Amino acid sequence: MPLGSVSYHFESIDALLAEAFERFAYEMSDRFEDRMSRAGGTGEARDAVVGLITSAVLTDPREHVLAHELYTLAARDPRYRELTHAWMARSRRALERHFDPSTARLLDAMIEGLSIHRALDTAPRPAAEVTEAITRLTATARHV
Repeated sequence: MPLGSVSYHFESIDALLAEAFERFAYEMSDRFEDRMSRAGGTGEARDAVVGLITSAVLTDPREHVLAHELYTLAARDPRYRELTHAWMARSRRALERHFDPSTARLLDAMIEGLSIHRALDTAPRPAAEVTEAITRLTATARHV
């Protein structure tokens, strides 16, 4: 993109970066919400969570890099922390369609953690491990 175009549309490079990360976070949230909204019951909701981790969200290496960059910025800058907080809140609301709030929060953290592990593992992990983890976590959950 030509520098003139950037300076015309954005007051600074930081404003451009903030806009790019906001769009990225909303795109990821939209995919997350879409997947969870199509789940028809507890079993489908569990399958949807497994799918989010293994194939729907943050599966492209570029997306992993962007997410990690955003997490790093959020650790240092409150503006980005607000963005990641909104992203997590939106994810939890989608999970709360099927699980109680406490379980939704745990699932959200597990999704983030397993996504990071899957991105950094040197060999692909079987989807069955993710399925087992989600099943264990939701086995005693109150379902909505």
